[in-house]
Amino acid sequence: MAELKVTLVKSTIGAIPNHKKVVESLGLRKLNSSNTLPDNAATRGMIAQVKHLVKVEEI
Repeated sequence: MAELKVTLVKSTIGAIPNHKKVVESLGLRKLNSSNTLPDNAATRGMIAQVKHLVKVEEI
């Protein structure tokens, strides 16, 4: 199964509260922190919500 490497590249300061919660649920805390997640519909949906804050790479 494919995996995605998600990296927080923009701060969540000033972001709407729902986006902050999505970033936290992706396992991202500090700027430039990364997490490897499974490539499924739930993960893709969360990434779509905060695509302006994160960078995604396929592994």
